[in-house]
Amino acid sequence: MDMDAFFASVEQRDDPSLLGKPVVVGGNPNSRGVVSAASYEARKFGIHSALPMAEVYRRCPHAVFLPVNIQKYREVSKQIRQIFLTYTPMVEPLSLDEAFLDVTGSTSLFGPANDIALMIKQRIQQELNLTASVGLACNKFLAKLASDLRKPDGFVVVHPDRIQEFLDPLSVERIWGVGKKTAEQLHTLNIRTVRDLRNLEQGYLTQVLGVIGSQLYLLARGIDDRPVVCDRVIKSIGRETTFATDIADRDLLETVLLKLSVDVGRSARKESLKGKTITLKVRYHDFRAVSRSHTLTRAINLDEVIYQEVCHLLAEVALKQPLRLIGVTLSNLTDKEESQLSLFTEQRQDSENLTKVLDLVKEKYGETSITRARLLKPKDNSE
Repeated sequence: MDMDAFFASVEQRDDPSLLGKPVVVGGNPNSRGVVSAASYEARKFGIHSALPMAEVYRRCPHAVFLPVNIQKYREVSKQIRQIFLTYTPMVEPLSLDEAFLDVTGSTSLFGPANDIALMIKQRIQQELNLTASVGLACNKFLAKLASDLRKPDGFVVVHPDRIQEFLDPLSVERIWGVGKKTAEQLHTLNIRTVRDLRNLEQGYLTQVLGVIGSQLYLLARGIDDRPVVCDRVIKSIGRETTFATDIADRDLLETVLLKLSVDVGRSARKESLKGKTITLKVRYHDFRAVSRSHTLTRAINLDEVIYQEVCHLLAEVALKQPLRLIGVTLSNLTDKEESQLSLFTEQRQDSENLTKVLDLVKEKYGETSITRARLLKPKDNSE
């Protein structure tokens, strides 16, 4: 199941005046950000995800430019997932707007897989006023491929006895793992369709392309044995921001780090996770990236601890050049409570109690209902 132009569609749904207009979600057209989502009206102008906003404005100056409202999209994503879970517990999210569903064990209760897929599509349309594109097949590779072919509002079924008929005419760029460089290599070998690829021996593909050659050999035949994994392990929680103008002021950078640390801590607590490793990422104006990490003796998810650590890490970073981007990541995660309660200082316990209260206030009155005083200062010019 793959939602159609998800962020942009949610915005058009919530503001009917945007219907029929080229909507671009990603920020101000004068910023150095990139497109997060584009409505199908905007895509007619060649606008797509990850396109720089300046280029978007050049191609379509009359587009409606909107900021990313990630909290709203997460809430809608949760509603979509609840519909999925009505029909199967075997749901593997790939992102907020896309998931694999294994309905093998659901057919005795809800009928054939085709019917289940249609019921889910219809419920998303009726209950959330959004459209999803569906790919139905015997494995993840084929289902994903099918979901992309007839967007928006698509429904493509790959019958088990017609897999090769489905695959052969497609361009090799449709296959997972075939990026720009691999496609160029294949084109030099006069391989442009899946049929062309399937005619080559596995040994030759491995010799020419390495490990990916063996993978392409199998995928060209529709072979993919990976199961749907319903409990994906979260390996890290991170937030980063690209500045509208490069910044070298440490005080201003620390204010931005506070906002990012609060976001990371809040997200970790929502998932009932704590982490030991805190990482600072910076990117200079020449796009050179540097990261610094520190691993604590015990796992935490407190905003102020994350903030203190990234500030220490920032002190290790040279600011001879201004920064274009800065980010914070919490990793080495665990959902287990540590039993050594004696390690808690009274101050740390007070911090945890205060954080719980702040979380409850935000949960009831919204994310912007309460914030730290420093974040009210007009110092953060990030996007």
